[in-house]
Order: sequence, then structure tokens, then C-alpha cells
Amino acid sequence: MASKIAACLGCAFLLVSNAFLWEVDAAGECGKTPIRSAAASLSPCLSAAGNAKAKVPPACCAKVGALIKTVPRCLCAVLLSPLAKQVGIKVAIAITIPKRCNIRNRQAGKKCGRYTVP
Repeated sequence: MASKIAACLGCAFLLVSNAFLWEVDAAGECGKTPIRSAAASLSPCLSAAGNAKAKVPPACCAKVGALIKTVPRCLCAVLLSPLAKQVGIKVAIAITIPKRCNIRNRQAGKKCGRYTVP
């Protein structure tokens, strides 16, 4: 079972990586980092971004925490990108990852599209 999950996550990462090649970069939302690269760096978060009850991996928390610390608006740009939708990211769930990781500087109450950071 674990190997099937790992294989599925591997496939999802490949899909995300390939889809990012076609994504147009956001206008500076992620600073000098192209949005596709920022999104690819969040691949450890794929399982947690689709299931509110899934444990958020420490690698995901570290990536999200670093992104919020350096370019806070980038996380929202990634979550609202067409790419996130293509790989099955559920924004309403993914937006809860900073809270699930206990990230203190997560900008609670800030709007991200029609979603609010908890």
C-alpha cells in the first residue's frame, strides 16, 4: 500500500513538474522565483493539500514556512494558479496548511482569492 501511495505521489509530482513548464509566471508574486518553481518546491505538500485530515509532512511545513517568511503572497499565487487546479489541489484545504503546521507568521485573516487564511 505504501509503495502505491509513493508511486501515486511520484506521478503527481511528475504531472506538476510537466504542467509547470507551460505555466505563465505570475507578475512578481513570487519575487525572482518563477511561480512554477515555487509550486514545484511545495511538492511535499501534495497529500496534505487534498485531504484536511492528512498529516502535513515536516518537509512541507518547512517549505511553506520559508515561503511565507520570504515572499508571503507567493503561497496564494501558487494556490490560485491553474496548475494547482490541474493537479487536484483543493484551495480550501491547502490554505489551512500554514495553520496545520503551526506557522506563527501565517497572516491569519488575509484573503487569498475567495479564501481566508485561518
